[in-house]
Amino acid sequence: MPRASGPLAEALADRVVLLDGGLSNQLADQGCDLTGGLWSGRVLAERPDQVEAAHSAYARAGAEVLITASYQVGYEAFAAHGHDRAETTALLHRSVALAARAAGAAGHEVWVAASVGPYGAVLADGSEYRGRYGLSVRELSAFHRPRIEALLAAGADVLALETVPDAEEAEALLGVLAGTGAAAWLSYTVAGARTRAGQPLAEAFALAAEAPEVIAVGVNCCDPADVLPALEAASSVTSKPLVAYPNDGSVWEAATATWHAPPAPAPWPLEAWRRAGARLIGGCCRIGPAGIADLAAEVSRGGTGHWRQRG
Repeated sequence: MPRASGPLAEALADRVVLLDGGLSNQLADQGCDLTGGLWSGRVLAERPDQVEAAHSAYARAGAEVLITASYQVGYEAFAAHGHDRAETTALLHRSVALAARAAGAAGHEVWVAASVGPYGAVLADGSEYRGRYGLSVRELSAFHRPRIEALLAAGADVLALETVPDAEEAEALLGVLAGTGAAAWLSYTVAGARTRAGQPLAEAFALAAEAPEVIAVGVNCCDPADVLPALEAASSVTSKPLVAYPNDGSVWEAATATWHAPPAPAPWPLEAWRRAGARLIGGCCRIGPAGIADLAAEVSRGGTGHWRQRG
């Protein structure tokens, strides 16, 4: 089981650690079929070699943390596609094993983060960008518990409780983790100064401030312009290291399953993020290995200016 006192938590006390980029966009670039509602979970089930290849591409680019392909893997969603519980558990374990294999071949220290996506991700309708699913905290806990238990059993270094749109879902996730001794980070997807569900960010981050399992808090899968205000809100309620891995500023349209890109990539003020407390930095949707390689170079030379996505 991951331990909150593990080496990743120790590294964050000293320096910036580089995350990988978007898994689904890299799988698509490798020619994988992500249609059908299971997204990257479909590739995990049908083409595990391609998942490992995507992880390896990010490791070669300099990523120090690989996030697994478990984001959209849920027991209910996979049951609807003909997978029984044992098969889905095996897929969750596989997601960790594939990332661990790529990490082991990287030639530098790489940690494996088991992705725990929000309830909305398995609905495949864009709900992770809205929250407010109409479920209670207890119901959300019941949904997440078996996924988290399976991923903990697989032995990842840390859990990535990521793209969380709603503070109530964060409460459910943290409740499942309570007392496990597991290491996790919690990152919300945000719009302006609020969660996607509309809660003030300081209140949302405060939920994790006293949770011993949480080694970092922050944001992901959001506009780069929303990162710094969110980090400042987080630092106002916790001294934990912060995490930031936005997308490229594009907006997801669930009805057509397409991204609408901004006219030009937004600059990332890395030094300002670091001053605010960011210690886990990487990319989310539409940030590929080339972008992570550029980001790695910028971080290694101090990153005192604004970084702009180029690939």
